[in-house]
Parts: sequence; structure tokens; C-alpha cells
Amino acid sequence: MEYRYIGKSGLRVSPICLGTMTFGSSADKKESFKIMDKAYERGVNFFDTAELYPVPPKASWAGETEKIVGEWLKQKPRDSMIIASKVAGAANGWFVPPIRHGLTAIDRFHIKRAVEGSLKRLQTDYIDLYQVHWPDMIVPIEEALEVFDELIKEGKIRYIGTSNDTAYGLTKANEVAKCKGYKRFESIQNNFSLLNRRFLDSIKEVCQRESISLLPYSPLAGGVLSGKYNSEYIDPKARFAWYMAQDNPRIKAQVQRFVNDKTLASTKEYLKIAKKYNISLVTLSIAWSKQFDFVASTIIGARRSKQLDETLAAMDLTLDKEILKECDTVHQEILYPMG
Repeated sequence: MEYRYIGKSGLRVSPICLGTMTFGSSADKKESFKIMDKAYERGVNFFDTAELYPVPPKASWAGETEKIVGEWLKQKPRDSMIIASKVAGAANGWFVPPIRHGLTAIDRFHIKRAVEGSLKRLQTDYIDLYQVHWPDMIVPIEEALEVFDELIKEGKIRYIGTSNDTAYGLTKANEVAKCKGYKRFESIQNNFSLLNRRFLDSIKEVCQRESISLLPYSPLAGGVLSGKYNSEYIDPKARFAWYMAQDNPRIKAQVQRFVNDKTLASTKEYLKIAKKYNISLVTLSIAWSKQFDFVASTIIGARRSKQLDETLAAMDLTLDKEILKECDTVHQEILYPMG
């Protein structure tokens, strides 16, 4: 097993991380345990969750994922795993999270409330990597970094990271941390896949120059890179098939971003490459996302344990230069399919 360090931290993780956002919604507790057991047995030591999970976000569901992970975690040696969680982003951001009455912010009060809640649900006394789920555009980052630093000194969290952030946001936060003597963000968790290469435009350079790790999420572009949306029959239970039937304008916009003419055309070409090299497109997509020097661990997810077979097959797979070149050609011909 190849283990990688997250940033300049002491966190040594498997190249595949198990995301848990389906636990408590599309995967019940029994199936969630099977998924975690299978990943752990295959050598995955890194698990990512959040106070807001499962998805889609609902007030009645929030926190259920951490409870399931916490029950499972009690059965395993705690120090054998790296557990990551997140404080919900600010309500002034891209949507209002259905927790703490929709008044969330990345400030002292909400960070402290979130950490204490996560520790209780996870049934542990520390979180290895604690992340901002998305930035706060109002509260100065100094306040968050100060309280994160206090929590690190208290031993409740070990390291910190950010998510859904920009090159500016990541750089500003870490320069403030440097000036104030606080612990910095060691990681950034952003959307990154064959269909969404935006990270390569600017944030990549920050990560490479500053030794900050990307933890890519949605390496299958929400399941689009499985090829299931290119089929004549689309399972109505599929994520975006279900989203298409919703009235929520934010959800409808998300569908259009992930499932459109350009993403389906790109996927069609990637399917040809996968077939040519006798490899599953799912496996190819995961392997592609983890081969960059600034990536510590790629986050995968599942609704059923059997879905892990193709994703975990990428754990020890290294794509050769010819496959990577052919994938790049697809992107050059169909630029930025997700916008």
C-alpha cells in the first residue's frame, strides 16, 4: 500500500479516501457498515464526513452520517484511521444549510458548536482533519484560524483544511496564518475530475508551491463518468435522474452543470478510451484523479458495497503516458464540459 502525506502534516493516508455523504440517506446503516468494512479491509485508512451529511441536505437528516460512522468507528482501532469532518459553510454562500436554523457562519460560535457536535456523534475525542465546508465571504478568516488553532492546542482536532475554495481564498488564509502564527490549511477539498479540470488553472500552482494537498471529490463527476447517463435507459434512482424531478432551482442548475451535451459527449469519448485499454471508465477516472503530484487522496463514495469494486481497483493502478495523452486530447477537443 502506498501512503501519502497530506500537505506538511503528519497525516499519512491511503491514495483513496472513502466519502460518506450517502450514509443515512441512499445507504442505510447496515449497508454503510458493509461499505466501510470493505474499504477498510482493502487498505483504505482515510474517511471523510461532515456535520451536514447525508445528502441531499435536510434538517431531519443532518448529523446522521457522523452517527453511523461513529458507531462503526467504535469497532476499530481508532489510531488506525484518519477521520476528516467539516463545519458547514456560511449561510451567505451558495446555499443556506439546514442546520442551526440556517444561521451558520465560519466564526467562533459556529466552529465550536460544530466541533463539539461532531466529536459526540463520531464517538471520538479528536478529529484528524477538520475542514471548512465552504468559505465565509463576510467573517474575516482571522477569527476562524484563531479558534482552529485553539482547538488544535486542546487536542480536539489535529490539522485543518478548506473546501470549495479559490486560489485567493487558500492563499489569503495561509498568509494570515503565517503572520499570526496559527496553524495553516494543509489541504483543500475541491471538485476535480476528467470532466472538471478547473483546479489546474490556478489553484494547482498554489498547492505545488506551498506543499498543500488537494483531496479531489466527485472524481466520477457525480456518477456521470460511470457512463450511466449515456445509456438509453437511465435508472430513475440515479442521482441526477432523481434531481431532474425536483422543483428546487439550485438542484436543477446542478443537474445542468453535470449532465449536458458537452459532459455526455466527453464521457462517450472516455468510454472509448476505457474500452480500448480494457479498463472500466470508473477505474480509469479514479486513477486519473490521483496521479497528480499535488493530490494526497481521491475521495470516492458508494450507495452499495459492490460499487467499490471498480473504484478500489484504482488504488494501485498507474495510468501510462499514452492513456493520459488520449484523455488530454478529449479535453482539448471539448473544453470545460462542466463550465
